[in-house]
Amino acid sequence: MKTGIIAAGPGERLTRGGISVPKALIRIAGEPLIARAIRAAVSVQAKSVACIINDLTPELDRYLYSSTWPVPLDIIKKTTPSSMESLFSLAPLLADEPFLLLTVDAVFPFASLKRFLTKASSLSDAQAVLALTRFVDDEKPLWVKTDRVHRVRAMGDAARPTPYVTAGFYYFEPSIFHLVESARARRLSALRQFLGLLLDSGYRLYGLPVSKTIDVDHPKDIEMAEQYVKKSERSNGL
Repeated sequence: MKTGIIAAGPGERLTRGGISVPKALIRIAGEPLIARAIRAAVSVQAKSVACIINDLTPELDRYLYSSTWPVPLDIIKKTTPSSMESLFSLAPLLADEPFLLLTVDAVFPFASLKRFLTKASSLSDAQAVLALTRFVDDEKPLWVKTDRVHRVRAMGDAARPTPYVTAGFYYFEPSIFHLVESARARRLSALRQFLGLLLDSGYRLYGLPVSKTIDVDHPKDIEMAEQYVKKSERSNGL
């Protein structure tokens, strides 16, 4: 299985909060977010990792190329207008088999990712599986409503009331890339909009509950994620 990591966001909210370090290099429990994401991929036996970063942060570029990684790492250096276009840019490296997609700012226990992937890969008819969490700390969360067999039935405002929002990691079949041109023709501008297009186009989407996941979008999230990681490691005897 391959893994894609989206790490091309500019981190504008962090910058406005006085954080000068590129988002992907922010340290949580002593480890840069990008290194944690790669390690998460390794924890589920990813055979390779494809990562997209923007071309505005040369220090991230240097970090990735100067470090030694336990799996082959392909890097695409490109500033994109959205997470959707970042995913599309990774397509040449991911489109030949089912793959895991991580967003660099999502902090979660690795055990949670393993459980998610085990269940997601067992859903033989799924074309996209979304990790869902009950923990909501985003100003604009993507609400997701599922039925009793975890099939996604609605997203966004149409999904409310529901306790679940997307958690920042996904399992995709490469067939999702068949809708790239359609998404661009419709002038979609976000990954959440692309997920909506998949649902509206009849793709089989599932949503699986996972444990608390923290998105590192604001300075306050750094300390919250730090404490969460330390608590999770203590609970697992690490």
